[in-house]
Amino acid sequence: MNTRSLFVAIVMRDLRLAIRHGADTLGAVLFFILAAALFPLALGPSPALLSRMGPGVVWVCALLAALLPLDRLFGTELEDGSLDQLLLLGLPPSLIALAKMTAHWLTTGLPLLIAAIPMAVMLGQSSHTLPALMAGLVPGTLILSLVGGMAASIVLGARRGGVLLPLLVLPLVTPALIFGAAAVESARTGLPVAADFELLLAFLAGALPLCPLAAGAGLRAAVE
Repeated sequence: MNTRSLFVAIVMRDLRLAIRHGADTLGAVLFFILAAALFPLALGPSPALLSRMGPGVVWVCALLAALLPLDRLFGTELEDGSLDQLLLLGLPPSLIALAKMTAHWLTTGLPLLIAAIPMAVMLGQSSHTLPALMAGLVPGTLILSLVGGMAASIVLGARRGGVLLPLLVLPLVTPALIFGAAAVESARTGLPVAADFELLLAFLAGALPLCPLAAGAGLRAAVE
């Protein structure tokens, strides 16, 4: 099999496993919905306040929900020996990591995008701000999967890796959250949103090559 076929095979394998054992995806989506639904109880009934705070609420809840399956992204394969077999296929470790990150986005990031639409409407997002919010969440969830996968490989095999993982991910993805929420605020006030989206896309452009390379190094270190 060539490199492309091996890459697709790993992605499809993870998708089949996620469909067969859907607890991670279901748990992430349920956490996102419940967390976002509880915020209005804390913020109060003011529609103006909900509309202003809504984008930040959606972004924070999506970030926390995406963290839930990350500690098992590579951990299961390390425990049962599948990771050694994947590395013996001849595919570079960075591409194996990228395949796992792609599967994570398809099974976690994409469902969160779908769930974000009704939750954003519930939080008072109008026809002017909802497109900006969803347009920002597309690269934002991709960044979460890339940075989260990199962090998951770094703590792979470490003691209390599940505790270290959020400490690594949260500071790294905070700029994406800021850019995404700022784009919605610009759309709400009638200001240009291009600059915020360009910063978000620049973050994604940097994370796309660098995170799989760092994750591949982490995988090699974990099996040695």
